[in-house]
Amino acid sequence: MSDNNMITIVSGLPRSGTSMMMRMLEMGGIPPLIDNIRKADVDNPRGYYEFERVKKIKEGTEWLEDCKGKVVKMVSDLLFSLPTDRKYKVMFMRRNMSEMLASQKKMLDRLGNKGAGVSEDKMTELYEKHLKKIMGWLEKQDHMDVKYTWYHEILADPATQAVEINEFLNNVLDAEKMASAVDSSLYRNKK
Repeated sequence: MSDNNMITIVSGLPRSGTSMMMRMLEMGGIPPLIDNIRKADVDNPRGYYEFERVKKIKEGTEWLEDCKGKVVKMVSDLLFSLPTDRKYKVMFMRRNMSEMLASQKKMLDRLGNKGAGVSEDKMTELYEKHLKKIMGWLEKQDHMDVKYTWYHEILADPATQAVEINEFLNNVLDAEKMASAVDSSLYRNKK
């Protein structure tokens, strides 16, 4: 698979650090496929790096042609819908569940959204079940190479993590620029 044809996907649960990873990859040299419909705000001051058509993957995948040589962000549940006639490099972000849920709650509160009214314990149970399912499924996908990366490990040592990510993505990125994209001041929901 040539780098010009490589489709790189950043995935994970909500508030797991996917936007940070998108920024790192952009700074490292992979152009993001984004539409800028969702604007940067207090929750993601550097932007959300989203492409709305991703959410409609079950209705059509013609937009995947535009992903060659680029990186696109996709919530983990949508990975199941990717066609198997292409190869993908998937950067899957992980984060402490309590931190992730605290960050999500703050964001929903700021938006005036009460969410689904589900307790943190129930959300943890649902997310853990989903992670087990998606990670088990990803292990069996021959058309996907997956690297799991922990949010807190990037914040603790961005230089080392950038080198490892670059190795996974065929050593075509500028790891130093990737590491410089990490802003630890945005780590606001620590547990």
